[in-house]
Amino acid sequence: MSFLFEPENLLPQDGIAIYHGVVFNEQEATLICNKLFETIPWKQDEVVMFGKKIVTKRKVAWYADAGITYTYAGVKKSGLQWNSDLLEIKQKVEAITGAKYNACLLNLYHEGEEGMGWHQDNEVEMVAGSSIASLSFGANRKFAFKHAKTGERLDIELAHGSLLDMKGTIQQHWYHSLPKTKKVKQLRINLTFRLMHF
Repeated sequence: MSFLFEPENLLPQDGIAIYHGVVFNEQEATLICNKLFETIPWKQDEVVMFGKKIVTKRKVAWYADAGITYTYAGVKKSGLQWNSDLLEIKQKVEAITGAKYNACLLNLYHEGEEGMGWHQDNEVEMVAGSSIASLSFGANRKFAFKHAKTGERLDIELAHGSLLDMKGTIQQHWYHSLPKTKKVKQLRINLTFRLMHF
């Protein structure tokens, strides 16, 4: 796999975030985005916050190898069975990052006013330090990092068909978020490939 530029770590310390840029061209990315939107069994996400169950506007789907479960925001999820499209995408992502994945969380944001607050992907079911590969399709969106101790912040824009690889100690030291914006009216689909414990 060759790149027009050599991807570098975006973070100054305490973890690794490599932005590979666009890995699916405009035509490929649009076809994938449309197909995922139409064929994935999207469901509104349910999270427990301050003891209350909240249903999000954002929709999700969780795919994984047999026997893998995932608990976040107080809700336990069992994975759907991989389909051929997702396996093909996973294979390409693994070739680029050099990592292996056995699960994928898909998020559907209908517009810019749907986002994700500051959080860390550090659930106990995930293999600590392993790669989380984040693929973006649809609207370009700002993605933000914030250091847990220093408050240092770094923002990047995730493009249609692009790949961000987060690994090492990033989830222990940095928060990340998808800020809401009224400027974006198009949908965005995000796939995060992960390595989970059985």
